[in-house]
Amino acid sequence: MQTQQRQKIPILQNQVVVFSKNYLPVARINLKRAIVLLVTGQAETLEFSSTQQWEVRSPNLVLQISDHIRLTSGNPERHWKVPPVNRREVFRRDNHTCQYCGSTKRLTLDHVIPRSKGGTHTWDNVVTACEKCNSTKSDRLLHETGMVLRSKPKPPIHPAIAFAEQFWKEQQPVEL
Repeated sequence: MQTQQRQKIPILQNQVVVFSKNYLPVARINLKRAIVLLVTGQAETLEFSSTQQWEVRSPNLVLQISDHIRLTSGNPERHWKVPPVNRREVFRRDNHTCQYCGSTKRLTLDHVIPRSKGGTHTWDNVVTACEKCNSTKSDRLLHETGMVLRSKPKPPIHPAIAFAEQFWKEQQPVEL
């Protein structure tokens, strides 16, 4: 009896991939949230040949839920804006690593083109730098110091696109 209970409880923790109305993978959610989306008509199940299915029963409803669902409507007012440049987000983007030497200690922010020379406080001009590199670079341009960036600074991408890229990387190629 206890073995059966152990198997039934975790079923609601299983993961379901949510696709947008246009079939863009948007997020991974647990089965409980997927049930809510399906019952309220906000989503429909997608059946691929390799999908897993779960049967969920209630007193008046039996649902067959696959591990992929698609939203049936989109909210046009829901737009994502690039977040403002701030210390926490720049550190996250740069993986808490100095973009000049690779150090992970005593990190600060550095403007690639110094503000005194017309540089802006934007995603493509601010990087993570350790105190030593920031002090060495000081108020100069990269070519004046001989320093090189490890990666080109850029604004963060939409979370749904980041998820989609990760999702497709994880998928195994299908052999025909």
